[in-house]
Amino acid sequence: MPFTQYTSLDFDDIKAQIKDFLRSNSNFTDFDFEGSNFSVLIDTLAYNTYINSFNANLVANEAFLDSATIRENVVSLARNIGYVPRSRRAATATIKLDDIDLGPTTDATPRFLSLRPGLVCVGNSENTTFRFSIPETITSSAVKTIGSNSFAQFDDDITIYEGTYLTRTFSVDTSRDQRFILDSPNIDASTLVVHVADPNQVTIGRKYSRVDNILTLNKNSEIYLAQEVQDEKYEILFGDGFFGKKLENGTTIRASYIVTDGPDGNGPSNFSFQGTFTKDDGTFFTPSDTVTTTTVTNASRGSEVEDVSSIKYFAPRLYSAQYRAVTSRDYEAIINQIYPQTESVAVIGGEELVPPQFGKVQISIKPKNGTFISDFDKSQIKSKLKNYAIAGINSEIVDLKILYVEIDSNVYYDPSKVGSPITLRTNVINALQNYATNVEMNKFGGRFKYSKVNQLIDRINDGITSNITKVIIRRDLKSLINQFAQYELCFGNKFYINPAGYNIKSTGFTISGSSSTAFLTDIPNKDAAGNLDGSMKGTISVVSRDEKNNVQVLLKDAGLVDYKKGEVILNTINITSTVAQNDIIEIQAFPDSNDVIGLKDLFVSLDISSSSINMLKDVIASGEDVSGVVFTRDYYTSSYSNGVLERK
Repeated sequence: MPFTQYTSLDFDDIKAQIKDFLRSNSNFTDFDFEGSNFSVLIDTLAYNTYINSFNANLVANEAFLDSATIRENVVSLARNIGYVPRSRRAATATIKLDDIDLGPTTDATPRFLSLRPGLVCVGNSENTTFRFSIPETITSSAVKTIGSNSFAQFDDDITIYEGTYLTRTFSVDTSRDQRFILDSPNIDASTLVVHVADPNQVTIGRKYSRVDNILTLNKNSEIYLAQEVQDEKYEILFGDGFFGKKLENGTTIRASYIVTDGPDGNGPSNFSFQGTFTKDDGTFFTPSDTVTTTTVTNASRGSEVEDVSSIKYFAPRLYSAQYRAVTSRDYEAIINQIYPQTESVAVIGGEELVPPQFGKVQISIKPKNGTFISDFDKSQIKSKLKNYAIAGINSEIVDLKILYVEIDSNVYYDPSKVGSPITLRTNVINALQNYATNVEMNKFGGRFKYSKVNQLIDRINDGITSNITKVIIRRDLKSLINQFAQYELCFGNKFYINPAGYNIKSTGFTISGSSSTAFLTDIPNKDAAGNLDGSMKGTISVVSRDEKNNVQVLLKDAGLVDYKKGEVILNTINITSTVAQNDIIEIQAFPDSNDVIGLKDLFVSLDISSSSINMLKDVIASGEDVSGVVFTRDYYTSSYSNGVLERK
């Protein structure tokens, strides 16, 4: 009998193995040609074996978290290690209600008003109407009397959630194996509220708390757990009498939640009130006047359910953290859970800071929608982190530091192969914009790979003969207008040094004592002979131009530049205005390496809008300049520093 390769699962390989087996059996002699009837049976057998092998391989892949592709399987495997995927998140907005007129003050005037759960407002965005609800009752803080009338006050801002408020009721039957599954997809699990009423209890019952960790529970803990099941629906689980209180037969469960459109609900900024009030005696109250709302924050932060790739990445990391924030990876996994809007996060221990700050963890977060997170979100994240962090460790959330990468590219093309250079330039820009969203970029620790960008440009069209691309790195300095302050910008990449200077460039600004538009420039440190002294450092100066375009020095020793570390430090200076908007001074340098990386808390972003893409006719390829004389004489090719003072 011939040796069988059991790992060969291709159809042709299986068919060949069957024939080899039959050849070893003398009873069959008329099968080994394509025209035989037996050949059809061999094809059928090989096809059946191939299908079974494929399905067996697929089943085996679905048994492991890293290779599974079907969401239900990935969720089930993640559940085994205690990971609950993030649900869809409703867009939230914050509103303020004006005082509610209760009418003339009498003995029947209510002591407070309550805003019932459910629909509160409607908002519009792009000709689409969205419903905004609240998951729980909100009670007015006080009733005040003005003149002869009473007014109910809602002092605190109200957070409203995009979506429809729904309620599901279950009756516990201990005689059967019962599951409590919320049959609505697209639930925002953070809005889930569960009440449990004992048998024969008329009221809504007691509110149960949601937990993710059962280690701190006892037999009387009134808790529930929620987990995703099939079709992105959620199941509610309760205690068994050892870990959490066990439900009695006949107990009524009331689960309320908000079903949302997720990211589609982002955007509305104007809201009209549609809510319902009740008085302190439980009766309904209808205001005589229209209830006026004031928008505090627009609707934002709506997001889709956590995707499969995110579950496969974070589930093992959260499991390894064991709900404890110790290492930087622990923080990354936990922050992604408590703040679902996280796109990328960088965590730096205090011992890595300069100077070291022991007992501190510095956290920088890039949200999915936008650049910075609000102070409110910062405080919420810090508060939730206390449940995981080691005692004595102080968490500090800092604003995002973006390291912009710009390119200045001369793209040469053969006019005989290119119909329109304008269209070609558009195609180049579109390809670069797609690369800018690549997973290698747009993250902490991201990397701009020069060779890939060159190849990308060359391969866009057969008519492109070559490209000469320069790389520029930029940080935006947020200046404190009309304040004396010191500034430090870290680029995290070694700077190229042109001994003549002009390595550091900036957009314009003004300083106290001068009305001229000023710029930053640098002078590398040199020895007595006028050569670089090897210190890899230089002096930052503030300069301007006079009427004859001559450079004037306003501040000679305005700061320092460390070319090796990629740092720019400004001494105490009073900036009074900036040419760029939002009090920003753009500061650029040329990296010594064309590959740019984001170290520590630097978020790498390829800025196409600030890049320069120039289409140049290749006169050699076109035949206009066979000798290449014109090309070498007239075509600007490559240089790090062009001697221009200011950043364009």
